[in-house]
This record gives sequence, C-alpha cells and structure tokens, in this order.
Amino acid sequence: MTTAAPSSATATTTGTAAGPQGTALRRLASLGRSEATLLLRNRSALFTALLLPVLMIAGRRSMLKQQASDHPGLDVDSLLIIGTIGGILAFVVYYNLTAAYVGRRNELVLKRLRTGEARDLEILAGTAVPSVSLALLMSAVVAGGGAAFLHLGAPVNPLLLAAGLLLSIGTMMATAALTSAFTKTVETAGITTLPLLLVSQFGSGLFIPLEVMPDRVADFCRLLPTTPGFQLIRIGWTGTDGSAAATGFGGTWSTAVPHLVTGAVWLGLAGWGAVRYFRWESRR
Repeated sequence: MTTAAPSSATATTTGTAAGPQGTALRRLASLGRSEATLLLRNRSALFTALLLPVLMIAGRRSMLKQQASDHPGLDVDSLLIIGTIGGILAFVVYYNLTAAYVGRRNELVLKRLRTGEARDLEILAGTAVPSVSLALLMSAVVAGGGAAFLHLGAPVNPLLLAAGLLLSIGTMMATAALTSAFTKTVETAGITTLPLLLVSQFGSGLFIPLEVMPDRVADFCRLLPTTPGFQLIRIGWTGTDGSAAATGFGGTWSTAVPHLVTGAVWLGLAGWGAVRYFRWESRR
C-alpha cells in the first residue's frame, strides 16, 4: 500500500510554519549591528560621541569652581560628574541619533526597512541601539572614574538614578526623531539640534546649577524638557536636587515626584510629536 506524497503547496506551508521566525529581539540586534558598523565608519560622529563630552569636563569644572567660590557648600565633584553624564546623553544620544535618522531617511534605508517584517518602533529603536549603548558605557566609565578619583559616595537611591537615565534617554530618542523631521541633511543636524543642546547644557543645571540661579529662573528651568531626567539622576546619586536635601530613601522619592511628573509629560509630548511628524523618506 502506497501513500501519496504531500503536495508542494502543503510542504511549503508546513516548512514555513516550522521554520525559524524572526523575533523582535533578533530584529533589534540585527538593526543595531548594522547601525553600529555605520557609526564606527563615521569619524565625525565618533569624535562627537567620544571626545567632545570629555573635553567639556575641563570647562565645566572651572565654571563650577568659580560658582562654588560665590556659593559655599556647592558640591563641585558630584555636579561635575552628573553634568558630564548629562552632556554625554545630550550629544551622544540626541545629536548622533538625529543625524542617523536623517542620514538613513535620505538614503531610503528607513523606507526599505518598512517593507520587511520589522515594525516602525523596532526600526527606530534598532537605529538608536548603538548611540544609547555607547552613551550608557561612557556614563558608566565617568561614574566609575568619579567614584574612584573624586571619592564620591554610592548612589543614595539607585532606582531613581536608573529612572533618570531611562527618562533622559527616552526623551532624547523621541526628540531626535522629532527633530529629524525638520532637518534636511546630516550636515544641518548641527544647526537644528543646537537649541536643545544649549538648553540642556545651560538651562538644565549641567553648567550652571539650579541652586545658584535666581528663584524664578530656576523654577522656569525645572520645567524645561531635559531638566527632569538630569535632576532625577542627581537625586538618585546625591539625595538632593539642590533645593533641599532629602532625608532617607522615602525622602528622595518625595523630592523626585515633581521631576517624574514633568518628565513624563515631556516624554509624552515628544513621543506624540515624533509619531505625528517623523518622515520615513525625504520629500523632494
């Protein structure tokens, strides 16, 4: 007794169903590897990512020391490290990612990726993987160096520190996607990203601590898009945002609540703007 062989259509269907399916994690890893290769080949992007934040340490330290002479009790060492981490997040994530989105859009890479199985969010996140990974690595090196050479204490509230990092990175990613919509070429990314970079450096407590500003100016700066995440990093590490020292683990959370709320609002607005205005292909 013989058994008929399965039809080719049935065999194809069975083989497809049994074959390996690409998971979201694999797609993110694949996109991340491709983007990392392009980042390593881009010397100007590597300079911005690796050297510029480090070069800013000297200028930031001299400015903080001058401010400490007029405001006794200012913790120069912790402000220097936290400000450097904030600068890394701003330049490595926001600037580099804006340029990456614009470059991949103009090269029609994003358009081609959308024809595959990767979802829109996976494409955007995969493009961001190298910049975010590099920023976290550099932040860890700076934090470790600060702990070793400046004898900084351990973070008071590591959860708040992690929340500040995640909030800052999420806001930078969404804002980079939004900014790319108004950036025609990679070369002009330095111009379109400049306003937020200046705000993050001089208005969010990185170069000029909020506690040395006039009260009304400081209150306004606390409402800027990049300030909440940076202040959460500061509270998580030192237990204070400069306005008052928190007492105990619970005190840091009560101090952090306004920053968490403000940061969540800005993250939501930036995410909405990115979804609304992001361009997947250049408009000639």
